[in-house]
Amino acid sequence: MSEIAKIELNGKVYELPVIVGTENEKAIDISKLRDLTGYITLDSGYKNTGATKSAITFLEGEEGILHYRGYPIEQLAEHASFLEVSYLLIYGELPSAVELEDFENSIKKHTLVHEDMKRFFEAYPAKAHPMGVLSSMICSLSTFYPESLDPNRSAEAKNLTAQRLIAKLPTLAAWSYKNSIRHPFMYPKNHYDYVSNFMYMMFAMPTENYEVDPVVVSALNTLLILHADHEQNCSTSTVRLVGSANANLYSAVSSGISALWGPLHGGANQEVIEMLEQISNDGGNVDKWVAKAKDKEDPFRLMGFGHRVYKNFDPRATIIKKACDEVLNKLGVNDPLLDIAKKLEQVALEDEYFKARNLYPNVDFYSGIIYKALGIPTEMFTVMFALGRLPGWIAQWKEMTENKEPIGRPRQIYTGATKRDYVPLDQR
Repeated sequence: MSEIAKIELNGKVYELPVIVGTENEKAIDISKLRDLTGYITLDSGYKNTGATKSAITFLEGEEGILHYRGYPIEQLAEHASFLEVSYLLIYGELPSAVELEDFENSIKKHTLVHEDMKRFFEAYPAKAHPMGVLSSMICSLSTFYPESLDPNRSAEAKNLTAQRLIAKLPTLAAWSYKNSIRHPFMYPKNHYDYVSNFMYMMFAMPTENYEVDPVVVSALNTLLILHADHEQNCSTSTVRLVGSANANLYSAVSSGISALWGPLHGGANQEVIEMLEQISNDGGNVDKWVAKAKDKEDPFRLMGFGHRVYKNFDPRATIIKKACDEVLNKLGVNDPLLDIAKKLEQVALEDEYFKARNLYPNVDFYSGIIYKALGIPTEMFTVMFALGRLPGWIAQWKEMTENKEPIGRPRQIYTGATKRDYVPLDQR
């Protein structure tokens, strides 16, 4: 027998259906509540509101579970490539060898961007934040592919747009960095794999022979997989909300990049490095800053510890910690910030105060350390996040359009002035 929820208002009882997901998640369907009762619900930040049904990602914060299309993140991070995971998220199943090869070849075919886009980069000041540049560049792609403006095209046309976007984002991301330091752009070399090609465009110079370290490639491949989707977070919900207006994929993803830019979302790993710099500039006394973090009266908070969704541990952090250790050991980086980070990690894993409050190092803590060790500038950290999150955004947009979901239109509780009459200017 199906469960029914009952709500009593002014002595009248209303029955609302209960929906149960495949992982036994339960929701009260309030889609008819306003029609039935005249009431709406108030849920600031949508923390208890399911905006959609989705078959893409399952996240269970209490147990530290993250699955893409049913596959545990631990297995995907260990065995899969980023493009293989991208295919899984977008199309719902793991690809065969032939399907993956075709997908990879399509990506390689579209890595170049129109030469006219180089003029856009030239117009930005050197100090322009790469996320602002990237967001506008992605939106600009729609002007070069006007046929993509209609989101209700054939599946083949949608696939072409998605694959173009996956192919061109690394190029535009790397060029946004090159432009910020006024270095010449490096064109993609498609004999490289996806991650290696990005590293080449980021760090190679025309007069140098650039070699990509396989340990670095493996770590970045893992990081991209860990960031590929994370259920209905701020940027993903933004992509779906913008897409619900029948906006094209480029503009929807551009809006997601802008949402990710916020320090409360994608900027968390950047805040980790800024925190380490703050501690270093103060003399590097980790104990002093740990004490400040424990002091309720002190506004200082440790960045990169704990998670608003994962209550016991972040499964992604467990995976990336291993990759972080491998990168640091292989590169032999000597950086005082990384020394401070390792001390903070030790405190968080051993100190009872942090253990009791589940303030464990999260994925942002370790990703920030890896990016720092690789020489990726702090302002590019969120760009790296966007590079990883792209297939999730595409999958969510694709699911939303294929399900023909209605345009998003949240309600509100008005708290402003009641009706009042206009007063002429000379009488005020």
